[in-house]
Amino acid sequence: MSLEGQGRKIGRAPSRNVFGTPLESCSTKPVTGFFRNCCCDTGPEDVGVHTVCIVATSAFLAFSKEVGNDLSTPRPEFQFPGVKPGDCWCLCAQRWQEALVKDAAPQVILEATHEFSLEFVSLEDLKAHAAQEPYPLPEE
Repeated sequence: MSLEGQGRKIGRAPSRNVFGTPLESCSTKPVTGFFRNCCCDTGPEDVGVHTVCIVATSAFLAFSKEVGNDLSTPRPEFQFPGVKPGDCWCLCAQRWQEALVKDAAPQVILEATHEFSLEFVSLEDLKAHAAQEPYPLPEE
């Protein structure tokens, strides 16, 4: 018997951004997201909560490396090209909050930032760091 006819949906609900609308893609180059689906989706497996879509800067990448999360060095063994300034990347919500406190928070793409981020960071702070379209291009 199908549960669809009883008002229940089968499968996972669509992911939503901080505005409660459908979550947009963060980046296809480099491919990002905990699930490497180009979105800052999350789930029980994502203990790091990779939900904030950032636009990386040199200053942020230096900060991240300094606190033990080197995002800029390519790791071919993990098929990881490294993040460059201008790249969009799904960052852990707690890391973004930590960067905010240290005045190193990168800009964010709100439409591509998962609503679960709001458990760790305020919408006000995210809005204050919102990237404006057109988004910066990656540095070569």
